Amino acid sequence: MSAADLLGRDATAMAEAVRSGAASATALVQASLERVDATDGRVNAFTAVLAERALRRAAQVDASLASSNGARTRELPLLGVPFAVKNLFDIAGLPTLAGSKIEHQTAPARADAALVRRLERAGAVLVGALNMDEYAYGFTTENSHEGPTRNPHDLTRIAGGSSGGSGAAVAAGQVPLTLGSDTNGSIRVPASLCGVFGLKPTFGRLPRTGSFPFVSSLDHLGPFARSARDLALVYDALQGPEDAGHPHDPGCAQRAVEPVSGVLAQGARGLRIGVLGGYFHQRAGAQALAAVDLVADALGSGVSRASVELPLVEAGRAAAFLITNAEGAALHLDDLRRRAHDFEPLSRDRFLAGALLPAAWVARAQRVRRVYAEAVARLFARYDILLAPATPSAATPIGAETFEVNGQVLPVRPNMGLLTQPFSCIGLPVCAVPVWSAHANLPDLPDLPIGVQVIAAPWREDLVLRVAAELEAAGVAHAPVAALNVEKTPA
Repeated sequence: MSAADLLGRDATAMAEAVRSGAASATALVQASLERVDATDGRVNAFTAVLAERALRRAAQVDASLASSNGARTRELPLLGVPFAVKNLFDIAGLPTLAGSKIEHQTAPARADAALVRRLERAGAVLVGALNMDEYAYGFTTENSHEGPTRNPHDLTRIAGGSSGGSGAAVAAGQVPLTLGSDTNGSIRVPASLCGVFGLKPTFGRLPRTGSFPFVSSLDHLGPFARSARDLALVYDALQGPEDAGHPHDPGCAQRAVEPVSGVLAQGARGLRIGVLGGYFHQRAGAQALAAVDLVADALGSGVSRASVELPLVEAGRAAAFLITNAEGAALHLDDLRRRAHDFEPLSRDRFLAGALLPAAWVARAQRVRRVYAEAVARLFARYDILLAPATPSAATPIGAETFEVNGQVLPVRPNMGLLTQPFSCIGLPVCAVPVWSAHANLPDLPDLPIGVQVIAAPWREDLVLRVAAELEAAGVAHAPVAALNVEKTPA
């Protein structure tokens, strides 16, 4: 199999090909760079391509394989695998843009972000930085500075956000792995709309050192991938306490590595699974609800089909909005005073509104958040896994300001994440798994992907990944590389 053909496989298969000598890391990275060059004019996932760095690193991997260290190098789990990161991760030598023209004037990063270093230590090769909503404040990646990222499965539609480039790059077959961030849903929304797997780990699980913050009390980092086994492989490589001698993230729990790759074969066996209703049923369209039903059916007798209510969910989401607005505004207040015209108008207006929030409201929102977290935690005495739709609908057209959900017309940019926000604000681990309209027996809808959230109690990433792996093995969840048909390219 050629390196170009390998790009259609997952990262696990790519690493095995390099390990066995069937492909070189250099050939694989070169194929990735050529795929980016051939497709990104239409997709617009990348904001920087690091061809020289990537090929130099790939050559180092190949040289190590041929050296006396070859046996040890072959043990690296992501050997020669190309990856890319949302442009809020530090990359040595580049300014960290966080989706904003304002940051073009900042000094280049002196070192790579902690998670970039960890993936390269595992043998992966960084090939570039990816588009996002300005300062991670949005769910569409219609970035007015860099242009919108387009959904590879239909280039007239959004990729989701704020990590839209991260979801689109995997769906387009440019790279098999990416990193993104998730404050209110910014991994799970693009994973849902682009038809890939995405993992938001427990809050504090992975260090955020070397990433541009949005809302420090809510920010998570995590991976996108083409398969559940890839998510597990990457998650294992990203875990662990931070390195001595480097700055530390005070929000990181610094827990020891708890590997999950070895438990995927257990699947959903023995797990108590509930389907969330109420809020999640009322705010999801037919395709989203059909996807959840399909997943529940595939998981069999362990699923309780009685509707499970998430207590205090609307209060929790309201608290998340207040905290997001206030913390985000505080971070950008100096630039809002000096350079308000350089922000995207919608970002600017929301930050300005956040700056006017009374401190008492924000303090109360944090108290509500704690009460909400405690109430949800009690559900996990009865259930190991909860299921919910990831987005209210499949991807909407680029430029659409509103969409309709169960007869209600809502603004797209803040509401594409209304089903993800209730979990990120209390830090639960969630895996978004991709389901397709055709599989959900909805012939009247375009065959676009939509995600289902698999949710567990804190620190139980093993459970959500076990369920994701079972769904993939059953053929219910899958992440094909987009055909990128020319006829769907917008004029």
